[in-house]
Amino acid sequence: MSESGCPASDASASPDADAGAADGGHASPSSDSPASDSPASDGSSRSVNRRDFARTALLGAAGASFLSGCGGEESASGGDAPNVQTQPQVRWRLASSFSRSLDTIYGAAEIMADRVSEITNGRFQIRSYPGGELVPALEVLSNVQSGTVQMGHSASYYFIGSNPALAFDATVPFGLTARQYNGWMYEGGGLERMRGVFADFNVRNFPGGNTGMQMGGWFRTEVASLDDMQGLKMRIPGLGGQVMNEMGVNTQVLPSGEIYPSLERGAIDAAEWVGPYDDEKLGFHEVAPYYYYPGWWEPGPALTFYVNQTAWEALPSTYQSALRAACAEANVRMLAQYDYKNPAALDRLLERDITLRRFPDDVMSRAQDITTDLLEDRATGNGQYRTVYESYKQAREDAYRWFGTAEMAYSDFAFPRTGPASS
Repeated sequence: MSESGCPASDASASPDADAGAADGGHASPSSDSPASDSPASDGSSRSVNRRDFARTALLGAAGASFLSGCGGEESASGGDAPNVQTQPQVRWRLASSFSRSLDTIYGAAEIMADRVSEITNGRFQIRSYPGGELVPALEVLSNVQSGTVQMGHSASYYFIGSNPALAFDATVPFGLTARQYNGWMYEGGGLERMRGVFADFNVRNFPGGNTGMQMGGWFRTEVASLDDMQGLKMRIPGLGGQVMNEMGVNTQVLPSGEIYPSLERGAIDAAEWVGPYDDEKLGFHEVAPYYYYPGWWEPGPALTFYVNQTAWEALPSTYQSALRAACAEANVRMLAQYDYKNPAALDRLLERDITLRRFPDDVMSRAQDITTDLLEDRATGNGQYRTVYESYKQAREDAYRWFGTAEMAYSDFAFPRTGPASS
């Protein structure tokens, strides 16, 4: 028993321990409405620093005092004095699919965990583990599902073999950009649709970052036309990999740490990862001289935080609110970091002995046709997939119509052209 008379938490103080029971009564899960997981948006562009974000999350999103009664008991000082309930010490583990050296994509989990700790005065702590350290990098979702770890951080298109609708949680070829994706998830019903998919995995999902438009990858030989794609061996995941298969490419999925040696020894002929900042860190320019763009299969690839549903329901509501707000911050900051770091990284890469090329038009056109066919075919006879797909497709049509107006007119006029197209 605690000094206040509440049952003490049985959570271990060790960072590796599982979450213990909450002091006092049972936790009350928050609303399943997507709005409850979305940051407030009034259309403004005010800059918010990290400490202000934490204060807003604590007072606004969490919105609950840590002072509350304990099991309806009177306090030791008398019936008129308020009871004080000490919030539990909770320790969670998070398994990432990414290596620690990729500070931007892996770092989103650390940003989230730091903010949760700050909001809860260190009482709710989440320790992140790089891919392969705690569980295999490509088995994060199943380990969160089973409760081996309470949280995961990954890209859901790694797991489309378990449910093809998971592709929409990450990205599909010629799909939504990062801004458009956030619009769909937070305001357009996307989060609600994906919650229905993840419920089958005993997982609660939260948007966990976005890289923005990706590059098309590194090739050991030039791709001058669609014919040059035939027989290539390429590292590429998700639905993009299946489109590449239809174009005659032999595809495979590799974690980040295995890509460089595979390119170096010729086990693969091409590989894509993210963009200049990460690609430079991984050293792909040393083993493949042709750098292609755009990554038409990943126009706005999102990362996701997975939370074991049982662990989520065991949290006090204030901790749920803290976690929700922290995930939203990490989601925004990852894209900001990539947008800031990629330009300088591209400049450095262009100073090296590489050749920057745009994909030929016949490659892009064929890929778009295959993508449309694959998406439509998978929606046939799969009610859950079609529900998500129809929502996603409508959001894309609406976003493209708007972005194709003022946004495109401005970018076509103002943005410089970098790198020639393949002939």
